[in-house]
Amino acid sequence: MALNKIDIDTLDPARTIVVATGNAHKLVEIEDILSRVLPDVTFVALGQLGDFDDPEETGTTFLENALIKAERRGANGHVCIADDSGLVVDALDGEPGVYSARYAGVHGDDAANNAKLLKNLAEVPEAKRTARFMSVVALVDASGMVLTGTGACEGTIGFEGRGENGLATIAVLAC
Repeated sequence: MALNKIDIDTLDPARTIVVATGNAHKLVEIEDILSRVLPDVTFVALGQLGDFDDPEETGTTFLENALIKAERRGANGHVCIADDSGLVVDALDGEPGVYSARYAGVHGDDAANNAKLLKNLAEVPEAKRTARFMSVVALVDASGMVLTGTGACEGTIGFEGRGENGLATIAVLAC
């Protein structure tokens, strides 16, 4: 799914939310959730407004990283929403956490991230393989007001991979 380019000057700042992503699927997910309560709002991905470098996610928490993305990209007079999420494993003292997408060293290498996670949990018994998928969303308006929300999906980590959807493929989570 490709994102069509949009001229930001054609958007009404009072009825537009910029989603700090270049990912078309994330835009669809956020629009699906928020359009239920904000039916008159247009959601546009930052990637539709031009080519922007991703900010360096230097935060040590999901909230810090979500704010880095929303605040940096929301400075254009429009409301901006961003998220950060990842897998938090209790037996690994919270790893991979904010480093979930680059846990094995290369950003987005799901197979390597899964392999490292399973290796690090190899000696951990089933009862101690508790984990949660965390997601934090930050919304920043043109005045700098910040709203945030946090969600978690609890579960346990399996002993082998299943499916093809990132780190979640080895987690058995019950939301």
